Amino acid sequence: MNKPIRRVSIFCLVLILALMVRTNWVQGVQADAWASNSHNDRNKYDRYAYPRGNIIVAGQPVTKSDFVNGLRYKYKRAWIDGPLYAPVTGYSSQAYDSTQLEKLEDGILSGTDSRLFFRNTLDMLTGKQKQGGDVVTTINPKAQKAAFDGLGNKKGAAVALDPKTGAILALVSTPSYDPSTFAGGDPATDGKAWTALQSDPNKPMLNRALKETYPPGSTFKLVTATAAFENGMFQGPDDKTDTPKPYILPGTKTELKNDSDGEPCEGATLRDAMAVSCNTVYGKIGADLGRDKLRAEAEKFGFNNDKIDIPIRATASYFPKNSTPDGTAMDAIGQHDTRATPLQMAMVASAVANNGTLMQPYLVSEERSANLTPVSTHSEHQFSQPMKPETAQKLQQLMESVVKNGTGQKAQIDGVTVGGKTGTAQHGQDNSGLPFAWFVSYAKASDGQQVAVAVVVEDGAASSNEISGGSIAAPIAKSVMEAVLNK
Repeated sequence: MNKPIRRVSIFCLVLILALMVRTNWVQGVQADAWASNSHNDRNKYDRYAYPRGNIIVAGQPVTKSDFVNGLRYKYKRAWIDGPLYAPVTGYSSQAYDSTQLEKLEDGILSGTDSRLFFRNTLDMLTGKQKQGGDVVTTINPKAQKAAFDGLGNKKGAAVALDPKTGAILALVSTPSYDPSTFAGGDPATDGKAWTALQSDPNKPMLNRALKETYPPGSTFKLVTATAAFENGMFQGPDDKTDTPKPYILPGTKTELKNDSDGEPCEGATLRDAMAVSCNTVYGKIGADLGRDKLRAEAEKFGFNNDKIDIPIRATASYFPKNSTPDGTAMDAIGQHDTRATPLQMAMVASAVANNGTLMQPYLVSEERSANLTPVSTHSEHQFSQPMKPETAQKLQQLMESVVKNGTGQKAQIDGVTVGGKTGTAQHGQDNSGLPFAWFVSYAKASDGQQVAVAVVVEDGAASSNEISGGSIAAPIAKSVMEAVLNK
C-alpha cells in the first residue's frame, strides 16, 4: 500500500473511532440529560404514545386515555367528572404540560418510573402494549361530592382529613375547571379554552384548598386557646378570664370590639368566650401570651412551614414573627397578618380530634403497575405533637360547646359528637372587602369513625352583616362529615 492511501485509511479509521466514541458518549453518558431536556419534544410524543395509567378514587378511575391516532400523539388524557376532581388530579395537556398528581406522579402514570422496569421489559418481550401504572388516592367520593355540591357556585374550598391517619378524604376548590377542555386534539380549541381560563377573574385554576391563604378569623382562636393551656395560663375550659369591657389594644387607644355589644364577653370563661366567639377574650390572651409563645404554638400545627407535601406542596400558612403587642392581639383572633390555607385549618381540627397528635396529611395511598402490582404503599406517620392529650380534651370541650350552644349549631348531627369553630374574617383595604366565612370542625361516630373538616367561603354575602361561618360554611362542613360517617 502506498503512502498516500495508507494516510487516508488511517484518517478514515480515526474518524470512525471518533464517531463510535461520540455515539457511545451521547447514548450512554449524556442519555439522561438529552432525554430530560425541556426542548426534547419526543418526550411529549412518547408520553401520549400509549395509554396513560389512571388516578383512582375508591377503586374507580377518574381519568382515562382516549385513542386519537394523531400524527404525533396516539392518545390524549381525559377525565371523568373533571371539575369535581381537578383540585386532586391537576391536568395533563399536550400543549400546556401538567400539574399536581398528573405532574408529580408522571413517572408512574406514563410508565417511565425506574420501578416499572421489570414490568416494561416483560411486556416488551411478550409483545404486550406498554401502559402506565395507577395512582390510588385517599379521596372519599361521597365526601368530595358533598363538599363540591355544598360550595356550588361560591368561591371557596373544603378539606376533610381522617384524624387518625392523616388521609385526605376530600379536597375541593370552587369554581373549578374541566382539564379535558385543553388536554389535546384541536390546538385552536385548546388555546381558546386555556386563554379563557387564564383570564377568568374568578381564577378557576387556582387550587384554593392548598395554594391560597386567607385570614383565618376566629377559627385561629383554637390555636390561641391551645397556647394558653399549654403555657399554664388556664387550667380548664370553665376558668374565668380577666377580660375588661372595653378592651383597649396594648399601646394604643383603639378598642377591640366583639361582633355585638350584647355578647357576654366581660370576664367570660374560656368555654363561653369560644361559644359566642369573643374577640376581646382571645385577643387579650394572645397579647398576654406574647408573640413568641403564640408563634411557637402555631408552628407546631404547621404554620410557617413551606414543606408540607401531600405530595402536592401546599403554600405555607403564615404567623408573623415581628408583631407589636397590639398586632399580636389581632393575630390571636386570626386577623392582622395571620394567614392560613384550608388544609392548615383542617390540620388544626384534626390534631384536636386525635387527642393532640397531628398526623402527616397524605393524598396517595398506593402506586401500582398496570397489572395492579403495588410499587409503593404509603406509611402513616406523625407530623407533630401540638399539644398534650389533656389539652386536646379541653379543646374538644370548647369546640363541642360551640356546636351545642354557640355559633356552630347548624353543624349538629344526630347521634354524632361534633366539635367546631366558626370564623368571619375581615380583609381588604380598611376591611372593606366582604368577610370570608370559615368553619373548622370534627365529628366522631359511635363506631370509632372520625373526620376533621375545614371550609372557607369567599365573599359569600351581599353585605358584611349577612355572612358568618355558622350560617354559610357550617352546613357545608356538616354535609361532608355526614358523607364520611354515612349519616
